[in-house]
Amino acid sequence: MSENSSNSATEFKKVRNAVIAIVAIALSITLFLGLQSENVAYSLTNQAGEATPIEVAINNEKPTLLEFYADWCTSCQAMAEDLGKLKQQYGDSVNFVMLNVDNSKWLPEVLRYRVNGIPHFVFLNEEGNAIAQTIGEQPYSVMEANLAALIANSSLPYTRSVGQVSDFEANGNIGNSKVTPDDPRSHGSL
Repeated sequence: MSENSSNSATEFKKVRNAVIAIVAIALSITLFLGLQSENVAYSLTNQAGEATPIEVAINNEKPTLLEFYADWCTSCQAMAEDLGKLKQQYGDSVNFVMLNVDNSKWLPEVLRYRVNGIPHFVFLNEEGNAIAQTIGEQPYSVMEANLAALIANSSLPYTRSVGQVSDFEANGNIGNSKVTPDDPRSHGSL
């Protein structure tokens, strides 16, 4: 009986170990797939596909967050999950527009909003006018505070304001004096 008992105990241990191994493998696969699907949901490509088209955003009388990004931008990738969550939270009140700077289609917007680094965020009021911008990776709390202020139509706490600027016209006058070709201020342009 002792030999049968020993064989039974050994068989039980083998079955138990096999069950533990199968459960561990199943849990690992589930965890891996769960993390992969979360990352896919918040990928830049997926979010860009779900973003509001700029033509709609400019005309639907809702405030807008323009995000200039690139797929290769590590800061853009790092912010993707936070921006996805913010879109879920504020998507009914704010347009989320994504413009890939590597797509020449968006060159007019890149020039218009003077994008010189990414991620570059431009906040537009309900009329579609740029009221503020920020460049670079931003913490979730900063973006959330800016979006809440945008919705409330109040000053955005963590941005650089975009104000009115004058157009530069090179008319040959500097101050009140007429510049002549031999004037060093002309830089040889006359």
